[in-house]
Amino acid sequence: MEKRFPLPPFTQETALQKVQMAEDAWNSKDPQRVSLAYSVDTEWRNRDQFIRGREEVVQFLSKKWERELDYRLKKQLWSFTDNRIAVCFEYEWHNQAGHWFRSYGNELWEFDENGLMQRRLAAINDVAINSNERRLAEKES
Repeated sequence: MEKRFPLPPFTQETALQKVQMAEDAWNSKDPQRVSLAYSVDTEWRNRDQFIRGREEVVQFLSKKWERELDYRLKKQLWSFTDNRIAVCFEYEWHNQAGHWFRSYGNELWEFDENGLMQRRLAAINDVAINSNERRLAEKES
């Protein structure tokens, strides 16, 4: 059976690990990589969309990152219980026309016994910003 460590029940340390792992995966902008954190029958509510299963996750994320360019995300642990984690997040992106946005939201995550996310409920709002207002730009090395 496929497992995604750390497994529930979560502690402060392992909940923080899950949040950081999710942030890193989403910032890769690799839909296949991101989908592996979810159960094969995962259920999502993302804004006004309802997504079921890994294949739909990959399709959704592929379309998302085709229109949300230079996407950069920051997640923060809000709370956790045995197999649930709540996060706050913000991400920045621009569209094809070069207009920048910051998207704010909250997610509720529920994990199965193998550490795979079986349910993700997301509420997200977008705010137009100027490029000089960005906070999440990738650091130059």
